[in-house]
Amino acid sequence: MGKPRRAYEAGHRAKFLAIVDETPECDRALYFAARRAVRTGVSLILLCIKPEVEQQAWLGVGEVMRAEAEEEATAALDRAAAYVRGIVGLEPECALRIGAMADELVRFIEEDEDIALLVLAAGTGNEGPGPLVTALVGRTIANFPVPVAIVPGHLGDEDIDALA
Repeated sequence: MGKPRRAYEAGHRAKFLAIVDETPECDRALYFAARRAVRTGVSLILLCIKPEVEQQAWLGVGEVMRAEAEEEATAALDRAAAYVRGIVGLEPECALRIGAMADELVRFIEEDEDIALLVLAAGTGNEGPGPLVTALVGRTIANFPVPVAIVPGHLGDEDIDALA
């Protein structure tokens, strides 16, 4: 296993982590994480992970594509942070990673010993619970470094308010 969690030790502050992506259920995870963070007095980190861009040797196309991906991720994080501020007035920390989703997620959590909970939302479509939930449950959840809260994607704001 990785580093021990220190979220509740002196000099540390617990953090909830929510993933910012393009899935329809993302706002459910953000809403729950924001409400729960305020209720329990912890911080909130929003993480956006973009896939690695294939390096194109000619004319710096790979660098341009990477810059565009980072720009898109930053814009998504800005929108998500504004959403959280609008819900609960909390100023979240924002982070961006480039690479394979599951690998970068685990690496990010391992690097921040104050992360105490990962909040995800399950999709409601016929395709299943969503790519990240599917990847974690099917592959790494048994050895995951923190607990994972999976919010059902069909829950409305009032439902989440009652739970968070």
